[in-house]
Amino acid sequence: MMKNNATSTPSLSELTGCMSDYDPQAVPVIQAQSIIRDYITPIDSIEKVAIRSALDRVLAADIISPINVPAHDNSAMDGFAFNARDLRPDADTVLEVIGIAHAGRGYQGAVGPGQAIRIMTGALMPDGLDTVIPQEFTSTANQPPGTAVTIPAGAVSAGANRRLAGEDLQAGAPALRTGRILRPADLGLLASLGIAEVPVQRRLRVAFFSTGDELRSVGEALDPGCVYDSNRYTLYGMLHRLGCDIIDMGVVGDDPLALEAAFRNACENADAIITSGGVSVGDADHTKQMMAQLGDVAFWKIGMRPGRPLAFGSIASNGKRAVFFGLPGNPVAVMVSFYFFARDALLHMMGAQAAALPLMRVSSAVNIRKKPGRTEYQRGILTQADNRQWSVRPTGAQGSGILRSMVEANCMIVLAHEQGDVAIGEQVEIILFDGLV
Repeated sequence: MMKNNATSTPSLSELTGCMSDYDPQAVPVIQAQSIIRDYITPIDSIEKVAIRSALDRVLAADIISPINVPAHDNSAMDGFAFNARDLRPDADTVLEVIGIAHAGRGYQGAVGPGQAIRIMTGALMPDGLDTVIPQEFTSTANQPPGTAVTIPAGAVSAGANRRLAGEDLQAGAPALRTGRILRPADLGLLASLGIAEVPVQRRLRVAFFSTGDELRSVGEALDPGCVYDSNRYTLYGMLHRLGCDIIDMGVVGDDPLALEAAFRNACENADAIITSGGVSVGDADHTKQMMAQLGDVAFWKIGMRPGRPLAFGSIASNGKRAVFFGLPGNPVAVMVSFYFFARDALLHMMGAQAAALPLMRVSSAVNIRKKPGRTEYQRGILTQADNRQWSVRPTGAQGSGILRSMVEANCMIVLAHEQGDVAIGEQVEIILFDGLV
């Protein structure tokens, strides 16, 4: 959803009007990302779901712990519980064992000076006891079995192996914050608090389609000059990983009327629209014509490789409005432009507080050619040598249509706007695919 408060949020024309220092035909990556970030605002629609259904959903309100976790002091070990005051400072300590405490079935009696109880992991610590020694550190030598335990001098310190009430989480403290994308550990934490349902943002609805008369769907005959449409499948996978509700509108041919109908349909049923192809300068690329009629566009070209033709704006139809990303047609360019422009925007629309993807600096295993004046995202293979030093090399040919380069890669080599050629051994920045794809 777009920001629509006219008193505080600039329009697309205002956001792009301050770009006099840049070539308007090829907006630098950082500037384009800033324009998108300033224009997008989260959707405002909340629903409650059972925690089993909350995985990968965006939390819509802070979760405040209703209880202490753990609720009571308990043992972190199988062993013997006692009061540390009974420990002899420079000699073995012998304590009388008067009972046993199991997890879920605590010891109910009183424990006096010189006494201990056998205790299991998770069992409540009886009143007056503050220390647990693991059973393997104790000795029962020269003592009747089950009646006493010998603790060697210096084997344990006061307060050891005891979990304190509220040590993990205290009642009244925030357990999870708004905007968190819920992961498996979060579901376990919610269950440990006795919380059965949580408020989450509704799923973001994203419509997407490919454009071009040359495209064929999988299963169709491949006529001369035609190609199978791979972009809808990579887009489906990337959107599915983000947890979006997906509207796959198929392939739209190079027909202005069909394109207008597709844009209107997508706009009236989705929060965001993503297209692949049709944003270049060819005679059959009708997206610009449609955007002049239905929408508002901030930019059409990015100073990057791959993915130079990339449009961002908004579309309106019958009182509805949707964010628009016009991605290139080449398969690798689609994925790169999605990951570095659309992905963050969609996460922000979901209300997710997603941290920036971490950059690593490693040495280049080869010479890399690079022109200053554009950002390049080269597909890379990160490896570790016998000396445990990491290095990266491109997958090979980096053409924007070579989808195999994405399949073989495990990271993206990020070459900055002003950067030139890279020499062997020079440090470069990479983003690991783990966490991105």
